Amino acid sequence: AGRGLKVLLCEKDDLAQGTSSRSGKYIHGGLRYLEYYEFRLVREALSEREVLLKAAPHIIWPMRLVLPHSPDQRPAWLIRLGLFLYDHLGKRETLPSSRRIDLRHDPEGAIIRNEFKTGFEYSDCWVDDARLVILNAIDARERGATILTRMAAVSARRDNGLWQVDLKGAEGSRRVEARVVVNAAGPWVQDVLGRVSGVNSSRRIRLVKGSHIVVPKFWNGPQAYLFQNHDKRVIFVNPYQDNLCLIGTTDIPYEGRPEDVAIDDGEIDYLLAVVNRYCKRELRRSDIVQAFSGVRPLYDDNSANPSAVTRDYVLDIDGDAGKPPLLSVFGGKITTYRKLAEHALQKLKPYFPQMTGDWTEREHLPGGDLGGAQSFQAFVEDLGRRYPWLAASLAVHYARLYGSMAHGLLNGARSIGDLGRHFGALLYEREISYLHEAEWAQTAEDILERRTKHGLHLTAAQGEAVKAHLNG
Repeated sequence: AGRGLKVLLCEKDDLAQGTSSRSGKYIHGGLRYLEYYEFRLVREALSEREVLLKAAPHIIWPMRLVLPHSPDQRPAWLIRLGLFLYDHLGKRETLPSSRRIDLRHDPEGAIIRNEFKTGFEYSDCWVDDARLVILNAIDARERGATILTRMAAVSARRDNGLWQVDLKGAEGSRRVEARVVVNAAGPWVQDVLGRVSGVNSSRRIRLVKGSHIVVPKFWNGPQAYLFQNHDKRVIFVNPYQDNLCLIGTTDIPYEGRPEDVAIDDGEIDYLLAVVNRYCKRELRRSDIVQAFSGVRPLYDDNSANPSAVTRDYVLDIDGDAGKPPLLSVFGGKITTYRKLAEHALQKLKPYFPQMTGDWTEREHLPGGDLGGAQSFQAFVEDLGRRYPWLAASLAVHYARLYGSMAHGLLNGARSIGDLGRHFGALLYEREISYLHEAEWAQTAEDILERRTKHGLHLTAAQGEAVKAHLNG
């Protein structure tokens, strides 16, 4: 839309309801991908890490990760080499470089068992993945795109040089005409191809299940941890929502329907065992406050090991002999979504010679321009001065989710009473109304699980009150 095209986005569920809200929540190069010689992917992802950190500093922020060295795993020289490459492959401008640490004396080692003496610390970035999706949709809408949620594309066919696409949702059906169709359905990409007349693609995806658990945070400090397992996989243990931590992920071939994916007992045992091998505090099933699974749609490169399957993307275009094209996206990772979109438009350029040039590398995502504040913390402090009646925790919450858009949410409010009914934790009626009116939220789940994480902090009764309010 920002390049002068008329765009309609058709989403069969809510925005980010599938894979995009169930990721590991990192904007990262992928340190372990170096073992599979994915240098181009890692370089591109590391460069994108810098671009996105500047574009959306409210939902993306630096994270230091501590990697304990286990003598029976990867040798220390190999880790040092990997981190050297990680520091230098991309355009690292703002993040500190890696370093060796003494787990026996440095504070980051306080939670680690005594048998692990040495570790390494490096930088990546954390992201609120669901909000990243929402912000891109808001940006597209502001540039003229039409966003339809809970509206499925049920069929498509070529007719007289155009696509005829039939859409169906809870509120009815409609047909739209388009010069180009882009199939970016993630785990459903092959399902969508099956609904398109006259199209056959040799490309395939492999579905891989990745599960996470959430437990109370059990260490001091903002750092995350990365633990190696005997199967050569790694597990992230990340600070999450102030007082919680997110642990994951698993890597299991999946053959069911993407919407039916769920964590199983074996995955829970696996995650707990890896963490308990490294940490002094033993985690139990009773510590788990939430668990979720996502399906990663990886491009099928015939790798036998799910962890070795490429995280790179493939763009497949069907449109020979003057036919209107269908562009399908196979694979990819959230970190490189912007470059993927640029490459997709490069492929479509011959069909739209009037299309303007790339621009997203230089622009903020909605809310990302913090109004001249030199840092996120400075923006939070400015928000507190402008709305002195806001509790500090509420100011951080609004700044972190909405950035400079928080001023729109708070417009006209002069006291806490102006935010309306308090539903518990940091959730007030005004935020619910804002999300419904400005961000396509329709259900309690849309609000409590994706656009915010209030659901982790509300009681069951408070969650039901939100549902009743929306249905009232």
